[in-house]
Amino acid sequence: MNHSHPPQQPTPFAPPGPGGRRNLLDTLRAERTGGILLVAAALLGLVLANGPTRTWFARLAGTELTAGPVTLDVAHWASEGLLAIFFLVVGLELTREIQVGELRRLRTAVVPVVGAIGGMAAPALIYLGANLVAPGGDVAGWAIPTATDIAFAVAVLALVAPGLPLAIRAFLLTLAVVDDLLAILIIAVGFSDGVSWTWLLGAVAGVALVALLLRSRVARAPWLPPVLVVLGVATWVATLNAGLHATLAGVAIGLAVPARSPGAAPDVPADDGAGSLAERYEHVWRPISAGLAVPLFALFAAGVRIDPALLGATLRDPVAWGIVLGLVVGKPLGITASTWLLCRFTGASLAPGVTWRAIGSVSCLAGIGFTVSLLIGSLAFGDGDRTAEVVIAVLVASVLAAGLGAAALRQLPVHQGEDERAERGGHG
Repeated sequence: MNHSHPPQQPTPFAPPGPGGRRNLLDTLRAERTGGILLVAAALLGLVLANGPTRTWFARLAGTELTAGPVTLDVAHWASEGLLAIFFLVVGLELTREIQVGELRRLRTAVVPVVGAIGGMAAPALIYLGANLVAPGGDVAGWAIPTATDIAFAVAVLALVAPGLPLAIRAFLLTLAVVDDLLAILIIAVGFSDGVSWTWLLGAVAGVALVALLLRSRVARAPWLPPVLVVLGVATWVATLNAGLHATLAGVAIGLAVPARSPGAAPDVPADDGAGSLAERYEHVWRPISAGLAVPLFALFAAGVRIDPALLGATLRDPVAWGIVLGLVVGKPLGITASTWLLCRFTGASLAPGVTWRAIGSVSCLAGIGFTVSLLIGSLAFGDGDRTAEVVIAVLVASVLAAGLGAAALRQLPVHQGEDERAERGGHG
């Protein structure tokens, strides 16, 4: 007698199996997926804030939620809570670049580092120039156009020019990572509210304990990840109560994770990192950052009500003009000029496969400020009258920078030839 059961039919809305979950996570790790979700969430925020749902959306953003000792409204849970996951991934990228990547050696690090510094100084100076001379200007937002959205910029590069040499992508990635590090320092130094040293010591102790555990015999024990999550949450709470922006906890913990494989020699190649804890944790947290944390932040940060009066005020606002000019003009100008001056007067060289034409094209993408610019804007102006103008200016500037960068990148040849190497003027 046959007791076999007929095969089960798939049910709608059933949770995916192991293979489906793996494919979903791999999709979320893709650079272009993160960029698409980011844009979609920002557009949804604009729709919700300007359609018949605007009252509901405003009420939702202002709803206070309490978790343990922390009470924040939903919008601030997104900007200070979930966005800490994004900065954790940034910290993991930073530690890999510093320990085994392009920032490991001065010779390879100096060009993108100087480019990042120039790409932050020029926008800040343009912003200050626009606001110091114009009536009604406000210098408080000088740091807004200095930031680059690493996820958005690399996603645009992957979408419009996937066949470019890896050296060009590496330049943009290293440039954006250094840019993020400098932006983090600006947030830590420029936007801290009366630091509580007791809580700060608690946050430092939490980071130190994470670093100690990850360098001990139990670093790969199966029970350690949940312990690290608890320590990470405790460090986040301590950082918030210390008066610092809570996302700094994510960066600090990311930097505490070792990026070398066990037993790796000090002179491991730049692309090493397979099997390292930093790579392992970045692999785990990137889908959560790209698929949840950053889109929810963008949803609430971009959700401002737009009307003709606001658009008119934005067009007249020197703060908005400083942001747009800083990101769209200042970023490529600062990056290209600083790297050219460095190579011209010090003998430093561009990486093989990178031309000045490519530098100019990629530097346009650095004007995509978005996530970090919106965060700095909220810190600089809080919930004041200029909040909506800042959001509009950042959105417009990021779209313009993405469009200009994409158009310039489309004109680059997929494979750099010998004739283009000559363009580097003997410095390549």
